[in-house]
Amino acid sequence: MKIKILCMSLVIILLISGYSIGLKNTTISLQNDHEITKNFLKNTETKSTPSEDDIDPLVDLEITVTIKEIRALDKIDIIGDPDFYIKVFINEIEKTSPVWQNQKYVKPNWSVTQNVPDDQEYVTIKIQLWDKNKGKDKICDISSNPQEDPLSYDIDLYYTLKTGHWDGDDYIYPISSVIFDQSGYGRSNGCDDNSIYQNDRDCEISFDISQNDYDNDNIPYWTETNIYGTDPTIDDTGRDDDEDGVPIEWEHKWGHYLRYNHSIDQMEHRWIYDPFTWENHLSFDPDEDGLDNIEEYYTSQWGSDPFRKDIFLEMDQMELGPNQEGGFVPEGSKDLLIDSFSKHNIVFHIDDGCMGGGELLPFDNSTDDQELRDIYFNYFLNGDPTYWRRGAFHYALIAYHSTFHPGFVFRTTADGENYSIDSLQISTKRHEFLPSKDYLYNSIRRKTFDREKHREIIYAAAIMHETGHTLGIYSWNVPGCDNGDSVFPYEDWLKFRNYRSCMNYNFIYILIDYSDGSHGVNDHDDWGTIDLALFQKGSIWH
Repeated sequence: MKIKILCMSLVIILLISGYSIGLKNTTISLQNDHEITKNFLKNTETKSTPSEDDIDPLVDLEITVTIKEIRALDKIDIIGDPDFYIKVFINEIEKTSPVWQNQKYVKPNWSVTQNVPDDQEYVTIKIQLWDKNKGKDKICDISSNPQEDPLSYDIDLYYTLKTGHWDGDDYIYPISSVIFDQSGYGRSNGCDDNSIYQNDRDCEISFDISQNDYDNDNIPYWTETNIYGTDPTIDDTGRDDDEDGVPIEWEHKWGHYLRYNHSIDQMEHRWIYDPFTWENHLSFDPDEDGLDNIEEYYTSQWGSDPFRKDIFLEMDQMELGPNQEGGFVPEGSKDLLIDSFSKHNIVFHIDDGCMGGGELLPFDNSTDDQELRDIYFNYFLNGDPTYWRRGAFHYALIAYHSTFHPGFVFRTTADGENYSIDSLQISTKRHEFLPSKDYLYNSIRRKTFDREKHREIIYAAAIMHETGHTLGIYSWNVPGCDNGDSVFPYEDWLKFRNYRSCMNYNFIYILIDYSDGSHGVNDHDDWGTIDLALFQKGSIWH
């Protein structure tokens, strides 16, 4: 009997090992597939030798590179903020931006345009981010630093005039999450080389690349005539022939990828979405961030990406009282929140009025439980129980005073039956007091004596803490979370001092970060266990 059990155990181990090896080999194979694609595109003969007739006979082709946003995720200069500028090389022709002086965050919407040959499919593009200094300028890291070029700080791209897509250091691979470009398409992040907590001049850059198009629908002539059979002289924007809720331009942008075909030694254009065949986009959530493809389309105007994780948060704030009671979340707090999630390739979008929400609510001296739900229904859902934002956006209410607690998450419903934990409340009465509490001690911990910087850190950390609850971090599954005795000098401080997370009351107003589990005994990997879709799966409270 013992021999039989031993044999069965060995068989199970071998099966599991075989599965693990097979999965590992599949992962390596997919990763190698993309590297082969990149290496093929690097072949200069492929790009320099005229190989096509006029790719678009309706226009003289030009490429435009637009830099939409730059964010410093590290301290770039010892004193002050960086003086950023961009270098773009289109077919090795250099274009340089103006210098944006003393700015950590820049939304320049700066673009450059270059005429390109109409008979060569691929255009090479290199993007570099620089910090101007007296003496010697420094290049900043916006690269994933691939293994074959570990010192690379820039991004190299190969744009195809046939479809209007690009590959290289930034790409779409919609088939398998194993090799998703985790930073997203049109976004590059210097933290991708695992330098999140190192000072490596890591920055984030958001950009777009386009070509001139006769009908201005961003679907190039070659694709319209050879793939879709549409008229390249008529703007097809908004067209939804298959009536699947997603228009042709969105399916075109996100449904295409480039892959090298070994058997014929050629690059191929492949599509996973067909604008003329109905697909159940309500069931597609490839990046597992809780937003299905319909919601990704609705939020695409604000920069969502179906193959990169996004969080959308509407923030409604209460106006000041008759005696100037209360306060507003500092703008700096929003940037601190965005930075923290960005380092882990989760883009945190805050609607403070820029996306159609972000209302200013009438002052209320004390807001009770029922009033919270009334505000949610009337201001977040606009009185519509079927409003599409429920299940797509989180909701943050910045009130003056709550009868329950100065900060907490609360469950909501639109129909009285189905509940979700998608909302949080922060009371300004309490949080406006905190910058003065234990000022000297907390100034040392927050590394600033500036009271406004204190406010920025406090509000950002409070919002991140409550957001963590909507993502599944609670005291019943993470022992160091919400433990009042973990605060110095109480009895559990020593036990949970390694749990360096804003979910730990000892760090709640100090750190704008979740822990990654690397700090020793009783630490917890928050970043590795959060569930971005939890807020729409229904209540975990009964």
